Amino acid sequence: MENTRFAAVDDAAINLSDDARRYFLKLIDGQGGDVAGIRMRAINPGTANADCQLEFCEQDDLAGDELGLDCNGFTLFIEAASIDALTDAEIDYSESRTGGQLTIRAPRLKPQAPTDEAPLEQRLQWLLDTEINPQLASHGGRVALESIDDGVAILRFGGGCHGCGMVDMTLKNGIEKTLREKLPEITGVRDATDHSSGEKPYYAR
Repeated sequence: MENTRFAAVDDAAINLSDDARRYFLKLIDGQGGDVAGIRMRAINPGTANADCQLEFCEQDDLAGDELGLDCNGFTLFIEAASIDALTDAEIDYSESRTGGQLTIRAPRLKPQAPTDEAPLEQRLQWLLDTEINPQLASHGGRVALESIDDGVAILRFGGGCHGCGMVDMTLKNGIEKTLREKLPEITGVRDATDHSSGEKPYYAR
């Protein structure tokens, strides 16, 4: 990707490819003369569900504290609260037979995976946030780490998993298997949830 780098305040920068710049210019031209530029902001930065949003903006839409980057034909406005998360982001655009694809890579947007030297609690929490809870979310459920007791992870379920009739299978065949495969220090898991108080279980007991 041939990038054009636009330096900004405090060394913040966005790496915009020439193809992406031409694509944005084409889109802006199609919007008419009221468009001030494109606004970019981070959604849920610092979490596993973080994402990036791009939208056309008029001058009245701007808060006034955005970071404006001159992109040789239009201005890219970075929401003030999103600057840290979007610094060093790369924006590219590529053509294909079925259409075009805009790609945004923002290395600071999502949390970085902990190293093998990180505390066990931190590594286990990372797996819950990035692998296990996204799967449970499809059933409206979630699981949280209570503690680790002599290698046994004590977990508490919520949402659709609270009181669910399939929670034991989820715990043993899904969560425990994943944790023990990826964290050898974990010798087992234990459920600390009072499932009799679950109000909206995905599967009734």
